[in-house]
Amino acid sequence: MSVTKSTEGPQGAVAIKLDLMSPPESAKKLENKDSTFLEESPSESAGLKKTKGITVFQALIHLVKGNMGTGILGLPLAVKNAGILMGPLSLLVMGFIACHCMHILVKCAQRFCKRLNKPFMDYGDTVMHGLEANPNAWLQNHAHWGRHIVSFFLIVTQLGFCCVYIVFLADNLKQVVEAVNSTTNNCYSNETVILTPTMDSRLYMLSFLPFLVLLVLIRNLRILTIFSMLANISMLVSLVIIIQYITQEIPDPSRLPLVASWKTYPLFFGTAIFSFESIGVVLPLENKMKNARHFPAILSLGMSIVTSLYIGMAALGYLRFGDDIKASISLNLPNCWLYQSVKLLYIAGILCTYALQFYVPAEIIIPFAISRVSTRWALPLDLSIRLVMVCLTCLLAILIPRLDLVISLVGSVSGTALALIIPPLLEVTTFYSEGMSPLTIFKDALISILGFVGFVVGTYQALNELLKSEDSHPFSNSTTFVR
Repeated sequence: MSVTKSTEGPQGAVAIKLDLMSPPESAKKLENKDSTFLEESPSESAGLKKTKGITVFQALIHLVKGNMGTGILGLPLAVKNAGILMGPLSLLVMGFIACHCMHILVKCAQRFCKRLNKPFMDYGDTVMHGLEANPNAWLQNHAHWGRHIVSFFLIVTQLGFCCVYIVFLADNLKQVVEAVNSTTNNCYSNETVILTPTMDSRLYMLSFLPFLVLLVLIRNLRILTIFSMLANISMLVSLVIIIQYITQEIPDPSRLPLVASWKTYPLFFGTAIFSFESIGVVLPLENKMKNARHFPAILSLGMSIVTSLYIGMAALGYLRFGDDIKASISLNLPNCWLYQSVKLLYIAGILCTYALQFYVPAEIIIPFAISRVSTRWALPLDLSIRLVMVCLTCLLAILIPRLDLVISLVGSVSGTALALIIPPLLEVTTFYSEGMSPLTIFKDALISILGFVGFVVGTYQALNELLKSEDSHPFSNSTTFVR
């Protein structure tokens, strides 16, 4: 399992998340790492025996941190796509379902740990053993594909996060540079800011590429942990300042639609599930706890906190800016040095977080590749794959520069599979032979069907919007700020 758990989002959520995603080979490789590092990255303990363990409070903090990512900044626009009433209600329902699916994954993993006498079971192993437990002979014979499917969606998810980060970096830096000549110390005066023309967003993305290449060439997990800590601090400070600003001068909400058009709701779904896509965090955390019996309660409490924060940020952000809300709420901040510094802090945090998010797909792909060459070529191949992968994420970001649509597309494609579709099906394959109530089977089938519908419709709508925006305003995220 990779130790990237501080990256799921700008707040360092990724760090926890990355660990669960590593393949078994990677988990074995990390098994010999210094245990003190694991104390900083609980998720890395995936294939390790428990040592000191973490407390209930520490597990709660890591769980909340693992869910807080870049997606939270896009939730106000998501609420615009759903409506001021429908959006928060949908976030509440999705938070409940996401939490329930996490409980399902934990329950299935615990069942196989007891049955196979193993100390820990990662997401891929759990799905593989779930297919082996199924009475269908064909599924049993192809159970190993369960691990491959999970690894594939983890790779797509993490590389998608990396693409989102590049677009986010370019949009925010472009806006700071464009407004630098008119940036003031007064954050409360009403004024219209005239932006200074600057280079294309795609050139900003390319300008970050050398720094990203240097970051992904870092293979030492301890060094990555330092970057994770820096990312967490900068993002926490930025979030506090953003929340402080949007709670001021909220206009009359009666002008906002309670329910938006059904055509834009799939975009809401993709963005929301992108934010809740942190199911990989739960198994490493449970394994690292001193007393895992408390973990279900911690999981419910942590997801309740996360859902409340999401609803608060989403609703307040949309109420504050209305139809002017941007793909990232940071792009709506005033043109003064205090709030420009927030964007710079987030840029620094996301830059650090990129390497952590990148670690997961690297730990899945690179060991597989170098196992097929001689030791002499292992290091050159390792570095070459890293270079190709980071260039690929930059290229994809350039081709799809709409931050809101990138988030929605990544959430619809891979987030729904990992968070909504696979866990309910896993519960059926795991417990069907032991007897399940028709109501439980119906519930699992309903969640998976809803997830699949969201996958298809959300992906279609995001791609459709991307195609329509090609000729109109593909770089609309960089905007003037009017107060």
